[in-house]
Amino acid sequence: MNEPFSFAITLVLIAAFLHALWNALIKGASDRMAMMGLLNVGHAILGIALAIKFLPPAVESWRFLIASTFIHFFYYGFLLRAYRFGDLSQVYPIARGVAPILVASSAQIFAGEVLPPIAWLGIVLVSLGIGIIFISQQGEKPDRRAVIAALVVGCTIAAYSVVDGLGVRAAQSPLGYIGWLFVLEAFAGVALLGMRWQYVKKMRWKTYAIGIAGGLISAGAYGMAIYAKSLTSLGMVSAIRESSVIIAALIGVIYFGERPWKPRLLAAAVVAIGVILIAVSGQEGSGQFTS
Repeated sequence: MNEPFSFAITLVLIAAFLHALWNALIKGASDRMAMMGLLNVGHAILGIALAIKFLPPAVESWRFLIASTFIHFFYYGFLLRAYRFGDLSQVYPIARGVAPILVASSAQIFAGEVLPPIAWLGIVLVSLGIGIIFISQQGEKPDRRAVIAALVVGCTIAAYSVVDGLGVRAAQSPLGYIGWLFVLEAFAGVALLGMRWQYVKKMRWKTYAIGIAGGLISAGAYGMAIYAKSLTSLGMVSAIRESSVIIAALIGVIYFGERPWKPRLLAAAVVAIGVILIAVSGQEGSGQFTS
């Protein structure tokens, strides 16, 4: 396997684990809007550190930075709406499950990335595995409003994934791009905290710590994913990153005793096969993007 692709796969797998970890940390949040605001504080801390340490991104990449920040505002808004009408187990797999195929399709259109059939099969299997999690959770018919909002969230995930992939490639300073992205996103955190200020003032210090720590982990996870997009194709990165849904499901089985466990193991196996196929597709250099 070529070294850049191998490094990219390693980064994204670590990112997937970290993404699942921070979701487990905030699983029991009593106020999701306030917690998202605290997560953005964590993003801002890492962003400021990176912005100070590394060169700013090239002028050509700032349009992508602004577009990504704008899309993230819609992401947070529709995610909150989805959670208002649906449970985490309903919303999260839908949003994350549709993203890989959307990203791969959009990357082919906007970045000229043509993936081999084996990579496409791997991406489809990852989405299918995530879909198994959603189907296995349905004790009753989900709220239509939650499903629609979750699908929109999936579209926003795909949109900012492609935009950031193009932006980091144009930045000439990948870590500088990541830093400034998190700094700009901090405005969303300020808005969310302001909207829930009366509740935020009454939070315990432990809640602050969990939220900000979760934000640092979340920022690290997405930062790794963005950096990986400068090394290989956007569709492959997105598919492997979304395997975090399966990791989170397994954490739920092992540490929280969540059930049913058999469909989750099946989903994990399907996603694992998909990730392996994606890795195999990069052995001869097909993991390198072309644009």
